[in-house]
Amino acid sequence: MNRGLIVSCQALEEEPLHSSFIMGRMAIAAVVGGAVGIRSNSVADIEEIKKQVHVPIIGIIKQDYPGLKSFITPTMAEVDALVQTGVEIIAVQATEDQDESFLQAIFNKYPSQKFMADISTLEEGLRADRLGFHYIGTTLIGYTPQSQNIEKFDVLKQLIMHCKKPVIAEGNFNTPEEAAQAIEMGAYSVVVGTAITRPQIISKWFADAVDEAL
Repeated sequence: MNRGLIVSCQALEEEPLHSSFIMGRMAIAAVVGGAVGIRSNSVADIEEIKKQVHVPIIGIIKQDYPGLKSFITPTMAEVDALVQTGVEIIAVQATEDQDESFLQAIFNKYPSQKFMADISTLEEGLRADRLGFHYIGTTLIGYTPQSQNIEKFDVLKQLIMHCKKPVIAEGNFNTPEEAAQAIEMGAYSVVVGTAITRPQIISKWFADAVDEAL
């Protein structure tokens, strides 16, 4: 993965743009706009995106299991499926909710595969760095109980200072200025999703602002 902008092209089943075809076209637009990589959810979307663009992909599978708090590539079944796609990097939820033995097992089973840790706190990021993740991502700051009211730039700064592996800024970097600030701070790359590829949310930002002005 080169340094620069990574665009997250994802749409869940309940979202208007849920379609591998559409996500493939989103990836084309992102690369035309300058993205150096794509983050994608599901085998179907990854396979379609790989047909359309030739940049590295961070692959995930979002899957909910009863009794399991982790939902981003949470079990070996999802890891196995992603490995079969040939995706360059697999992102795995590495928050405190995820058992360390599972995180160690993925490296043992796939020693040649690159893995990214999706974390929500400094402590989780340091654990992921110690375990050998190739990239540390701030993906889940604000999305877990333990990361409520944490400032993403504060965690990003500390991770950059203390981690041996590259740190990727991800999670609510919603403006060009915030993305640039992350890189200036020393982030290896920055992932932007919602502000580029989720038009229903972008529309709501504008609609709410307009409604307040009426």
